[in-house]
Amino acid sequence: MAATTIEVKEEVVVVYFSDGKILDSQRIEQVGGELQAAVPQAIHKKLLLNFRGVSFMSSAMISKLVSLSKACKGAGVEMKFCEVSPNVMEVFKITKLNKVFDIKPAEDKAIASFGKKSWFG
Repeated sequence: MAATTIEVKEEVVVVYFSDGKILDSQRIEQVGGELQAAVPQAIHKKLLLNFRGVSFMSSAMISKLVSLSKACKGAGVEMKFCEVSPNVMEVFKITKLNKVFDIKPAEDKAIASFGKKSWFG
């Protein structure tokens, strides 16, 4: 069974996770591989990870997200997260990754935010 599903919405490749808890090492490897495979699919250079339903993830999964971020930067793909649960957000805050990842509250807001310049961009 796939660990993720992918849809394209308004030129944005949106990845959804199948599991509510991403803890098992084999599953983490599978998720990591599927996320890496999604990068070249983002032909418009926009990738959104929707964490709806994901309540827990291990530190190994966090490292897969950091690797994905590096791969996206290398490929010129803009990556954002949305619908991050309070538990997962707490982990991002503890690790200071909430400052690294662009996290939006809702999918529609995340999709609308692609391509918009920040004050400093």
